[in-house]
Amino acid sequence: MTKQLSFLPKIDRTATQEELEGVLESVRIHRQFGMMRKEMKVTPSYEMREHGPTHAVGKPLEDVAIANIQQSKREEWLEGMSLRIDQFLNRLGNGRAGIVQRDIICKRYLEEEDMCDYMVYNEIGMSERTYRRWKSKAFYKLAFALGLEIYETEETGGNE
Repeated sequence: MTKQLSFLPKIDRTATQEELEGVLESVRIHRQFGMMRKEMKVTPSYEMREHGPTHAVGKPLEDVAIANIQQSKREEWLEGMSLRIDQFLNRLGNGRAGIVQRDIICKRYLEEEDMCDYMVYNEIGMSERTYRRWKSKAFYKLAFALGLEIYETEETGGNE
């Protein structure tokens, strides 16, 4: 018998959820604290060296500049991601589904105070099962909107 070809790959639920939760946590921390630039030390620190000369030249200014450039790239990425998340939340609509999904994502992942799932569904006033259903729908929509979905890879043996 032949196998039917599938043109739509399956989504790896756990990997997608972990990726999206990581991004949401990074955005929440970025919104809360922002990025802190690294600064060069004004006074040198003298240390006892008990080994021979290494002839290594320290370049503290260059090291700080490189670290700040890498940090500013990450900051730009986080600001862009934050803007895309806000646009997604605004486009969910004003119907019951949009309001519930927006509340779940905002209260659980984007507010300053870190809340657990049971705190969120008790505050919203819904059962745990209903909360999990709404949360999964909101997660898939957000993952597709941000392009963070991860697909399962099929491993085929060499005999086929």
